[in-house]
Amino acid sequence: MGQVKNFEARVFRALRREPPQTKVHRLAFWLLIIYLILLPTRLLPGVAGAVFNGIGSFTLFLLIIFCVPLVWRWIFGRFLWKLRNRLIMTYLLMALTPVVLFVLLALIALYGFSGQFAIFAATSDIDAQMEHYGAENRAFCVHVAHFLATSPGSKSVSPPPEMEDTAPGSLDTGLHMAAFQDGKPVAITPADLQATEITHVPSWAEDRFRGAVRDNGKLYLRAIDMQTIGSHTTTLITSVLVDRARLDRVAHGLGRIEIVPNLPVDDENSAGGDQSRLNTPSQSGMKVELRHHEATREEIRKNSIVGGSLPAAQHFYDIPISFYAPLETRDWATGKALGTPTIVTSRPSLLYQRLFITSLTVATFVQNILIAIAVFFAILELIAFIMAVRLNRTITRSVNDLYDATLEIDQGNLAHRIKVTRSDQLASLSRSFNRMSYSLERLLAEQREKERLQGELAIAQEVQANLFPHGSVSLPMLELHGACYPARTVSGDYYDFLVSGDSGLGLALGDISGKGISAALLMATLHSAVRAYRFAGEDLLTAGHQLSAAVMTHGSTNGNGSDPFLEPAKILTQLNRHLYRSTQPEKYATLFLAHYDGCTSQLTYSCGGQLPPLILRSDNSTTQLGCGGTVVGLLEHATYDQGVEKLNLGDILIAYSDGVTEPENDFGEFGEERLLEVVRRHRHLPLEAISEQVMQSLRNWIGGQEQPDDITLVLARQR
Repeated sequence: MGQVKNFEARVFRALRREPPQTKVHRLAFWLLIIYLILLPTRLLPGVAGAVFNGIGSFTLFLLIIFCVPLVWRWIFGRFLWKLRNRLIMTYLLMALTPVVLFVLLALIALYGFSGQFAIFAATSDIDAQMEHYGAENRAFCVHVAHFLATSPGSKSVSPPPEMEDTAPGSLDTGLHMAAFQDGKPVAITPADLQATEITHVPSWAEDRFRGAVRDNGKLYLRAIDMQTIGSHTTTLITSVLVDRARLDRVAHGLGRIEIVPNLPVDDENSAGGDQSRLNTPSQSGMKVELRHHEATREEIRKNSIVGGSLPAAQHFYDIPISFYAPLETRDWATGKALGTPTIVTSRPSLLYQRLFITSLTVATFVQNILIAIAVFFAILELIAFIMAVRLNRTITRSVNDLYDATLEIDQGNLAHRIKVTRSDQLASLSRSFNRMSYSLERLLAEQREKERLQGELAIAQEVQANLFPHGSVSLPMLELHGACYPARTVSGDYYDFLVSGDSGLGLALGDISGKGISAALLMATLHSAVRAYRFAGEDLLTAGHQLSAAVMTHGSTNGNGSDPFLEPAKILTQLNRHLYRSTQPEKYATLFLAHYDGCTSQLTYSCGGQLPPLILRSDNSTTQLGCGGTVVGLLEHATYDQGVEKLNLGDILIAYSDGVTEPENDFGEFGEERLLEVVRRHRHLPLEAISEQVMQSLRNWIGGQEQPDDITLVLARQR
């Protein structure tokens, strides 16, 4: 492999080119080497030369395939790297390509029109002759019918005096006739006018037939007319052989006409033999096949009828125009419709004279006008090209200035400015670039500030995450689980578990108005306030125990030793006053507080504007915890009530924020009933699994939409 690469490097170094780097480039190089090696072997005689010729052709085909991506890469990687070359290529594709295609289409259409016109001119002359022969045939048919009706015993008929110009010696020496009465031939005098090749009336013959027929390998123009008088039907057939002399008259002033009335057709055995020869890879088989095709072409040339000649060209664009069209022909024996190949070769000058045969002066004038228009269009195209080049220079100069400016900016030179002297759109672009470089430093500073804020926001998210309960919080008689899913980076929802001793538990769940940073800050305030009341209650409870001991000693008490968290309504009242005085008027929170006593399985609660939690009983009935009051922090002197519920074995407490029940789709809100249904269906699972099932149902309900609100769910199950 190393020697191969060294050889490639030496060859390309000798050519002052870089060695190939890609596999495609290397394959193309070695294919070129192989093709050059095979070139002399193609001159070997016999089968060896043919084999090496085939291998060389296949190698050349592969070389072209592998060179296409290399050329394409060079065009787009080097030649079109410069904008100037791109614009020139764009102009050529957008301007010259449509012109070339239009000219090509016009030439193809002109060629087709000229060929069709030549075919039309030839067939028109043939049709005119047929009409002439048909008229004479009709008149002669009527004459013969009346003659035979008046002279029933006559064995021959002769043309009427007005048709003597069709007799031998006239211009139409090839015209012959055949007469039949009731299908029996009738002799025509003179004998030279008798069509001896027509011995009977074909079964397909019809009255007033005019057309070309193929009879015994020859092409004829024939007309058939029938006349019935009394009980006898007279049929007259006029036949004219299509030969070189007749085609010379048709092709006069038109060019050259070739008709092949009898194409050779191989039979099945011959076709099978040809196929076997084609399938035989031997050299003798190829020679036999070649001789067969040469014999076929020779037979076609022998059977063809050629009339007229092609004159010399009058100018360089007076090219030969050959057009093919099948001449409608019938087989004389069967009446089957055939298409006789007809090739008309002419020149534009001949067709032009034929088209304007009535006024050659008008033809010359039209020709001069067309040439003048073509020259005028060429001048317009040249002017357009020059203007495009000038515009190209202004565009490339502006782009080059922009490119240099971007290099300066990339090197950190934000003070670089582009010199602008024009007032077009590109100049406006340069001015915009100058303004961009002026603003770039300020934008970079703002980006750094934004990154700093995002870092602080990430820290805030981490701090808020620490406010939620960590690890597994539970009591021997109560299983607990809580989860919060923020709609944004930080959440405005809040939940907390406050364990007191071995059987006491404080439970809090709240929702702050709004979203984002402000809601998160208020949530932290609410969290700290609830915790402060909790800790203050514990201190008060400790002091109460000490005071009780003193009372037992001195005999007096004032009842100050009870835990205030046992009365959630009083806590809500204090929190309401605290939030009202420390926050803006439009800020408030919904809060659910509860105290659970594990000894009695009683839950004392108060609901401050929060969606009422639910207790899913062991018998699948539900209890709503709606006792409480209004939202917290909106009214200064708001009061709250509290209620008490007993939790039985298997009962599940469901506390949630509005982010659980209010998400909508086309069918409406998720709702409380669906929440209960999910919990009821999976109540035998652990609380973490039930919470995950609720979240999965919510995600399915929301679909691809963004989470609309913070989602908080707290579950507690009595053991």
